[in-house]
Amino acid sequence: MFRHKGTRRTFTHNIRLASTLSFVAGIVNVAGVLSVATLTTNVTGHFAYFAEAISLKNYSRGLTYIIFILFFLFGAFVSNLLVEVLSRGGSKKAHTAPMILELIILFFLGLCHDFNKEYLAYALLFAMGLQNAMVTNISQSVVRTTHLTGLFTDLGIELSQLLFYRKLEEVKKLTKSISLRISIIIFFFFGCVLGGILYKYIELRVLVFAALVLITAILFDTFMLYINLIKRRINSNFTK
Repeated sequence: MFRHKGTRRTFTHNIRLASTLSFVAGIVNVAGVLSVATLTTNVTGHFAYFAEAISLKNYSRGLTYIIFILFFLFGAFVSNLLVEVLSRGGSKKAHTAPMILELIILFFLGLCHDFNKEYLAYALLFAMGLQNAMVTNISQSVVRTTHLTGLFTDLGIELSQLLFYRKLEEVKKLTKSISLRISIIIFFFFGCVLGGILYKYIELRVLVFAALVLITAILFDTFMLYINLIKRRINSNFTK
């Protein structure tokens, strides 16, 4: 899920990545809305809020929205920086580094949640920048998990293409892409709903739950790595 890149990635890898991280993004999304009344998984709306603040001559508020955008950008920057540095150092688990940093942030925010609202938003936007860049990088832009606008656009295009594609290979490829996009939408929605329900009872500690989901995903990926290594050793022994 976090190790294979490019042609080495399979549909199963992308489905696991998409479902897990879109679920986490859904939780973070609703936690941000309910705790700080702002968007924390994407920056599209912040441009509109910035323009509104400037039109009302509320320049300090406008600056806040610019900082929101820059923290998401900074998260994406740090994510790819970590991956590049670790990959060039020979690490096979380079893409887990942004996820480890993300889960540390979510744990910290969930357990020590007495923060200034703007600082909380900065941290959540940074974490989502980390996640979005990692997912985009490892899947080569096939999977995106933190916002749905582009997904619904792509889904609409691909659903219309089903009316025209006739070759079996084309239909299979298109069906897989549609299934991937639908899984992201469903798990993001499920994360939002479950996160909203849990927030009523545990408030920002719901971010700890999101971090636990990430830990489970990383441990599962590591477990599968060792299982595959054991299988290869067994197969090589049989072929000798």
